[in-house]
Parts: sequence; C-alpha cells; structure tokens
Amino acid sequence: MNILLTGATGYVGSCLLGALLERGHEVRCLVRKAGKLDEILDRLDAGAAVGPPAAALRSRVSVVVGDASDPAALVEACAGVEVAYWLVHSMDQGVDFERADRLAAERFAEAARGAGVSRIVYLGGLGAEDDRLSAHLRSRHEVGAILRGTGVEVVELRASIVIGAGSFSFDLVRTLVERLPVMICPAWLATATQPIAVDDVVAYLVAAADLPTGPVGKGSRIYGIGGPDRVSYGDIMREYARQRGLRRLLIPVPVLTPRLSSLWLALVTPRYSKVGRKLIDGLKNPTVVTDRTARDDFPIRPKSLAVAVRDAMAREDAVFEGRRWADIADAEELPRRYGGHFEGPRLVDHRHATVDVAPERAFAAIERIGGPHGWYGHEWLWQLRGWVDRILGGPGMGRGRRDPDRLVAGDVLDCWRVEACDPPRRIRLVAEMLLPGRGWLEYEVVRRDPGLTDGGMVTIHQTAVFDPRGLGGLAYWYAIWPLHELIFGGMLAGIVARAKTPAGRADR
Repeated sequence: MNILLTGATGYVGSCLLGALLERGHEVRCLVRKAGKLDEILDRLDAGAAVGPPAAALRSRVSVVVGDASDPAALVEACAGVEVAYWLVHSMDQGVDFERADRLAAERFAEAARGAGVSRIVYLGGLGAEDDRLSAHLRSRHEVGAILRGTGVEVVELRASIVIGAGSFSFDLVRTLVERLPVMICPAWLATATQPIAVDDVVAYLVAAADLPTGPVGKGSRIYGIGGPDRVSYGDIMREYARQRGLRRLLIPVPVLTPRLSSLWLALVTPRYSKVGRKLIDGLKNPTVVTDRTARDDFPIRPKSLAVAVRDAMAREDAVFEGRRWADIADAEELPRRYGGHFEGPRLVDHRHATVDVAPERAFAAIERIGGPHGWYGHEWLWQLRGWVDRILGGPGMGRGRRDPDRLVAGDVLDCWRVEACDPPRRIRLVAEMLLPGRGWLEYEVVRRDPGLTDGGMVTIHQTAVFDPRGLGGLAYWYAIWPLHELIFGGMLAGIVARAKTPAGRADR
C-alpha cells in the first residue's frame, strides 16, 4: 500500500513510521526538514537487526520537502497515494495555531481529493462537542470537520492523554512529579480523562488504514479511543510517583484557574510553558470515550494506565542504553554549564580529550581504573565518598576488582559494576553506591582517522549520567557539582596521561 505520512518527524508520527515500515508499506513523508527525518531513520536502522534489513527500510521511504500548508508540496506528496495520514499540529509554532491548522487542513484536503486519495486517517482529540471546549480541542475537531467536508473518506481517531516515552503529556507529568514533593492542585487535575499508551495509538492508526468500508457503514467515521482506565490527571501523577517510589502530596485548591495554573507551570517547568498553557486550558474538559464503536470495529485491547507508565519508563531506559554520547559530541559541542545539561529526564556531564595513541592503548588505560590502580586523581575524594557510602549501608570502595588489567561485563569495580564492555571502543559502568537516583559512567574511544591501521589520533569521551529520583536527586547532583568538576576532570586527565605511557598497556 502506498501511504502518505505527514507529521513524520513528530512524536506519534515517528512511532507510526516505524510500524508502517515493519508491515512492508511504501511510505512517503512530507517534512519541512529532511535532516530530522534522517535522524529518525537512523534510529530505525539501529533497531533493524531484529526486523527488516536497514537498507530495505530506507528503500521504502520517499521524501517530499515542504510545508504542510504549501499547495505545491501537498499536490506532490498526495500523488499516487492510497491512504494519507494527517498528523500535523501547529500548537507549538505560534499564537494563532487555530488559523494555521485550519489553513493547512483545507489545502491538504483539496490536494487529497484532487489526487484521488481513497482514505484520510486523522488523529484528533477527545472532548464533547459543546461551547465549553478549549481552543485546542475546538481546533482539533474543526480540522476533522474540514477533512470530512471534501468527500474523501476520513477515519478520525480521537484520543485523550498519550502515555509514552517522549510524549509531551508524559514528560510534563514526570517533570512535575519529580520536582514537586507537594503540589497545589487546581480543580482541573480532577477532570476525568482516559489515557492511552502510544503503542495502542499507533496500533489504531495502522489498523485504520485497512478498515473495510462495508461492515461499518460507508463514508467517514469518528472513533473515540482510550485505555481501560478512567482517571484524573492527578491519578496519572500518583501512578507515576508510585512506580518511581516517590511520595507526593496533592492538595486540591479550587481557586486556581487554568490561566493561573499556566503561570505556575511556566515557573516550575519553563521549557513546557509554551505548549503547556494551551493544554492546561483543555484539561477543564472531560476527555473520555463515550461509546463502544472502537472496541467493536478494532481488534485492539489497550493497556492499563499502570502498564502504559511502566512501558514508557522501560522504553526511556532502552533508548538511553542505545545512545552514543560520542556521536552527539561530534555532531555538536555539548554545552558546559553548572550541573551539565538535560537529556530527557537525565543529567549529563560530558568531557572529551584527544590523544595521539592507538585505540587499544587508550582503552587499556580506561580499563585499568579502580581497584589497586585507583581512579586517576583526587583519590581522597573517592575514599571519602566510599566511607560515607559504607556508613549509609552501601558497598563503599573496598570491593576492588576481579582482574587488575581487564574488565568484562558483570565485573564489580569498587562501588560500580561493569554494565557493558566492548574493547577497544566502549566501557559503561553503573553505580551501585547509595544514590537518590541512578548513575552511570561511560567511556568511548573514537579513532579520528578510521583509515589508519596502526597508531593514530583518538578521542576519549567520558560521560557521567545521572537519573535523579525526585527533588532530592536534583539537589544532590547540583550540590556535589563542584566535586564532580574536580573528580571527572582529574579522571580524564589521568587517563590521557596513562595512555601516553607504556603503563597504559596495549598488549591485548
């Protein structure tokens, strides 16, 4: 099936792209920036070892570069397409998103009708049709009506809060719960909603392309989709807190209006304020499924809220494990500022140094850290940290290491454990000391001239990553940052010095 996917670089769109390719569809993507789509395809390629070959995936993707409101780009994108997905939303692009979405939908619908597209699949928002709808939900419904008005068959799926690793709603929940032990909760936090896992949203979207016309009646149709749990936004926060092992007190205060709440959101989570204010306005409206049509017409049984939250957290861990910090640092200089920088929910301290040695020698120097060799600088700080850890009931620094020169995955290394070891490229340690969160220390050795077989220049990348648990975790990380500057800077300098000497053993 030839499919057009708009919004392919958005959150749901990128998830849907992978699902469509896995099912063997030919997918044409309308995007404003081809580079961002390349990044998504690179991630799909990285996971293609368990699915279709990477080259086969890319061979089924074609790209049309253009704006979703550009008539010429839309005509080119719709040509020869059987099913078109409309996942475009302008809420984060400017103040007048309603007008922008209306114009784009009108032009897209006209192009789809002119190209003979047989079906449009559109993802909208749940909410009763009345005058009390927020601007966000009103715009979502208006777009659906515009698409249906052209005569092209439209399958509109209306969803509430989408739970998934990377979704705006889930990120907002996580940020609020992690940062606020006590939350003053306005009335809208008690509004009924029916959250749905992103995997289930994608399953509905994929199935919508294949829905038969006959058994469910001719023409366009609207489906409300949601998980099995009808809960409040506050309940979602409580479930996230439960799974993270955090105690959170939510105090209801009915006088906080959505407008006042949006100002409070801008103070607590400024990076979410632009879109968050519009979404908060929509939380005054119940967003629940009111009929069984989707259950009758789709063979999909959505996950519970607890499972959706658990899967989102597990997916974040899986994505994190696949990150290569060296690739990020080579693509763009990571900022140096107090506390490092955020990568999703995690804090990252990245440093690198270039040294004129063979990769094997640089890796051997890294591999010798800990145990009798020490930690290459400020040893007294490491011992002090180990002493404190022992007092608190942790393992401390006295466990040593199995082998003085070599490491393998699973080895104990003082207060760390080797999580991954891939000589002569990468070592990843996970902290086993007592922490208000989870910590990792990763080293990557990158050859600067891959064409050389002997010697050559390499860059050693050192990355400390911390996943703080609650406000206490954040306070801990920022409080000890001056010590990190000493310890991590000294470690990298010590590794470079060791790599330059014969003691940096390269006899692997």
